[in-house]
Formats: sequence, C-alpha cells, structure tokens
Amino acid sequence: MTGSPTTAVTADTPATHTPAPGTSTVTEPEVRPVTDDGDHDRFAHYTRRADANRAYVEGTPIRALCGKVWVPSRDPSRYPVCPECAKIRERLRRRAHN
Repeated sequence: MTGSPTTAVTADTPATHTPAPGTSTVTEPEVRPVTDDGDHDRFAHYTRRADANRAYVEGTPIRALCGKVWVPSRDPSRYPVCPECAKIRERLRRRAHN
C-alpha cells in the first residue's frame, strides 16, 4: 500500500487527540439566531413618496431620511415614527419655509 501513513484505531487503542504543547482549545461562543420578527427595531421612516411607491411595487430597497436602507413591506401606521427621521424632516420643513 502506498500513500500517506495512517494510524489504525481499534477498541484496544482509544482515539484521543493530544494538543501540541503551548496550544489550547478554542471554544466558539454559542450563536443563537433571532427568531422574532424584529418589531423591537421597527420604526416608520420618512422617505420620498415616489421612492416608497416604487419600492412597494418593485420590491426594491429605498433609503430613509435617517439613512436606513430597507425594502418596505409592512403598514407603517403600525409603528412609531423614527426619531431621527422626524428631526431631519422638521429641519427640512423649517428650511423650506425660510
């Protein structure tokens, strides 16, 4: 038989691995996927009406005044208004009236 050497493991020889000196085993943290629908992060964001209409029809992402990029798919009246979007919108309205 040719090739790389192998070690046979039988019931008489336990299959244990001894780490090299000066090394340790790294334990990865347990990652739990988020299974809720994320409502705790949801806000109703301000964006251009034409962009929102297009995004609803085509399913393309849009950018809110605060910078969040998402594909709208839910009724925004169910969520509170994003505080950052509200501040930016108010500043824009004041600037337009001056």
